Amino acid sequence: MKISSSLFFLYLFLTTTSFGQSFNKAKMDSLMSILSEKDKAMGSLAISKNGTVIYSNAIGYASINGENKILATTETKYRIGSITKMFTAVIIFQLIEENKLTLDITLDKYFPTIPNASKINIGQLLSHRSGIHNFTDDSLFLTYNQTAKTQKEMIDIITAFPPDFEPNTEAAYSNTNFVLLGYIAEKITKKTYNELVKNRIASKLNLSKTYVGGKTNTGNNECFSYSFINGWKQEPETDMSIPAAAGSILSTPVELNRFIEALFAGKLLSPESLEKMKTIKVGFGMGMFEIPFYNKKAYGHNGGIDGFGSNLSYFPKDSVSFAYCTNGQVYPMNDILIAALSIYFNRTYTLPSFNSVVLNSNDLDKYLGTYSSNDIPLKLTITKDNATLLAQATGQSSFPLEASDKDIFKFDRAGVVIEFNPSKNELTLKQGAGTYLFTKEK
Repeated sequence: MKISSSLFFLYLFLTTTSFGQSFNKAKMDSLMSILSEKDKAMGSLAISKNGTVIYSNAIGYASINGENKILATTETKYRIGSITKMFTAVIIFQLIEENKLTLDITLDKYFPTIPNASKINIGQLLSHRSGIHNFTDDSLFLTYNQTAKTQKEMIDIITAFPPDFEPNTEAAYSNTNFVLLGYIAEKITKKTYNELVKNRIASKLNLSKTYVGGKTNTGNNECFSYSFINGWKQEPETDMSIPAAAGSILSTPVELNRFIEALFAGKLLSPESLEKMKTIKVGFGMGMFEIPFYNKKAYGHNGGIDGFGSNLSYFPKDSVSFAYCTNGQVYPMNDILIAALSIYFNRTYTLPSFNSVVLNSNDLDKYLGTYSSNDIPLKLTITKDNATLLAQATGQSSFPLEASDKDIFKFDRAGVVIEFNPSKNELTLKQGAGTYLFTKEK
């Protein structure tokens, strides 16, 4: 969730791979150390093989309050965002197996005020085919996301949105689907979502560090999330009553791996139910994604909420699970996952160097100004905060730029490279396959 539903999926469409019997642990340690030393990430990585933890490491801090800092450890708990949806899907399928629910039951049985409720069924909610608008995409979301909401208040918010499309005609990721699934599970069982997670999953698997979160408590090994501008800055906290069954769980990478291993081992659901979760249609399973890595295939989910990011992947043919949780992202999480998977599966991989150029505040003055382009209908405003250059596109938040060479700056998290030409009052922005020329306005 950002509650990221625009969550990027770990779709690594590459070609071939090889697998060795052991992996280069020292190289994995080096990757984590470089990320930490260069302030490129904070977080924790765990890898399990055949149910046994073979790698677990944590970098960065759980809390930063001036000079008072709490180091992250492998016991630190992170908000896992939309990985929560896998837990919710498991609970729904458990209720189906108990004959308390079916995939065909329509939403109007529980929430008749929601548009198209009589045409939307449980299966469509699970597979993001309901057409119900994703409430976290609404412009007002950030005006209330830090304030607790009751179920009725959330239903009122959801009901107010017109449908994005007719049920089952398209697929579009929507946190709203899983918030509703959680409410339905609560209505059926007369239990809170936290109780359902605890009784139906966590207690069964001895997941003592996995539960629905509340306000962050560092005394309980919970961590805050951060963005990086002239140092790590704490992000605001979404109240967990809002993401609910779509994104409210806290956990650790080790326990996430234990969860997904148990799911694939048949300890939580029947093979038939798991197969329905795994069946992909237009990019979505039922609470699960397919995650390719070269010629290998994993299943799992990713997540994002506030400054947190997470990914959980299980490779059935290799009996290997990967979980990564981060509370501070500069270097893209996707690139870190590619690196970790490449190292584990013994692919050729060169560790990043993160070379940078040190500039002072005065050095940045020649870049400042507002730039416009004939290529795209956005303006780019360049400002500074002490010795950090900042860029802000029209209607978007500002982001920090890191000097990597003469007149060249980058924003790793979004894959943005900006090259200035001060003598011509121009800059070139590169992102992905796109290259855009901007000219400074007078």
